[in-house]
Amino acid sequence: MWNVRPLVPDGNLMQPKRFASSGPQPRTRNQLIAWVREHCPLSSHLEAELLDAIEAVFTRHEKLWEESKREAIQALSRGFSDKMARVRTELSAKDATISSISHYFEALVADLTDLSHRDPKTRLMNLDHFFEQLESFLALEQRCRWCAVGLVDITGFKLYNDGLGHAVGDRIIARVAHLLREQVRSSDVIAREGHSACANELHARFGGDEFCFMIRDLAEYGQAYTIGDRFREAVEQYDWTMEDSRLAQAVRVDVGVVCLWLGRVAQRHSIARRLSIDLMARADKLMYDAKHEHVSRIHLLPTRVQQGELVEMPMPDAERRTANATTRSVDDRSLGS
Repeated sequence: MWNVRPLVPDGNLMQPKRFASSGPQPRTRNQLIAWVREHCPLSSHLEAELLDAIEAVFTRHEKLWEESKREAIQALSRGFSDKMARVRTELSAKDATISSISHYFEALVADLTDLSHRDPKTRLMNLDHFFEQLESFLALEQRCRWCAVGLVDITGFKLYNDGLGHAVGDRIIARVAHLLREQVRSSDVIAREGHSACANELHARFGGDEFCFMIRDLAEYGQAYTIGDRFREAVEQYDWTMEDSRLAQAVRVDVGVVCLWLGRVAQRHSIARRLSIDLMARADKLMYDAKHEHVSRIHLLPTRVQQGELVEMPMPDAERRTANATTRSVDDRSLGS
């Protein structure tokens, strides 16, 4: 039994009317409309306004529902019953106003959209959404100077997974993801007058034990090395015995970072998708170059767009030595390649 407090046109509340609900829960637009008509004792005017508001919400988000990924659809099927139960609880606890119902459906869509964009193990972005964000940024951004795209690989991860078990491997992946999100940020490296949308960083799981990130706004490309090396050092200095007592030797990562001088948006707009793929491919190559050298280091490469192509920019020898300097030797007998 639920208490519903319907509104009348002059804004006063009528005495609560008690009624019983039976039958299946609404799962479609028509079922929800029928449910409102059957269970909400509203005047014809308020009922029409409520149904119009529900129709407007559905119409506004129809395109978003159609474009949702398989994960969003699966999440919807698992969670919609629970979400509708929350609606009934809210209706019994507060005034059922048109505004609250509209806000609820907007939050529902936002929750499901966010779920569809995240890797369930690490809660980082999934790769598809990362590429969408990268492509959109490259096609439209006009305010920033440099951006950086990086790939990360856990050194010798197969040995951890095979030797200590998949559960320990999963804990290593989750911890590296946490450190990536915590350390790869530009807000405490770059002085800004206020914050803008281009100041945000993106972190994603590339797949397996690999991750990727984008830093949207850098004053100069050398700052990408500072940020990447801070992350590398945080991984090596973390007390890995907190994850498993057998992890006496520090976990390490290999990092490849490609910096892009953004220049004019007209140079990037029509090639944003291809440029995104090229940046990721070059970062991937840099990461594997670092891995094959059996040392813990950051490989950095500055680039720019020239005549529709991504080209490398020359680096002074001193900067090249700094960017590619060995930071700590790795015993390849224990970590492998």
